[in-house]
Amino acid sequence: MSVQITLATEDTLLLAIESLAFEIWNQHYTPIIGQQQVDYMLAKYQCFSAMKQQIADGYRYYAIMDEPETEQTIIGYFAIQARADSLFLSKLYLDASSRGKGLSRLALSFIEQLAVDENLSKIELTVNKYNTGAINAYKAMGFTVKEEAVFDIGEGFVMDDYVMVRQL
Repeated sequence: MSVQITLATEDTLLLAIESLAFEIWNQHYTPIIGQQQVDYMLAKYQCFSAMKQQIADGYRYYAIMDEPETEQTIIGYFAIQARADSLFLSKLYLDASSRGKGLSRLALSFIEQLAVDENLSKIELTVNKYNTGAINAYKAMGFTVKEEAVFDIGEGFVMDDYVMVRQL
């Protein structure tokens, strides 16, 4: 599979990410957190206007594109933010048909290089405690659980997560 990772700065690409987020979240997260929380989190964190605000706040979105030499199809995305000594991996999502093909590892290698280029010593992320597939994948890529964290995200919803870290 030939893929390209592209910084998402154009509105058309951010709108494609929004559409993919809707697909991934409804398919993957509904059994974990329920439809109401999925709908709330998509509206609060994954819609076009939220992404534009996050970019204004220093986040960078990247699209993972399939078949870059022909017709490009977005198959995943991630968002990062540089912090004091770490690169925070806010999001890393792949569509269902692209999972299990080494693309998370490829994206993480790209992210690691960004962190090294910015003289950051680690990558940190949060992952839902019940997202066992993602937790196992992150552990296989060298991440360890730093702590448990519960984040109040409003409207009676919380994110019940592990904070994971990988030293560089």
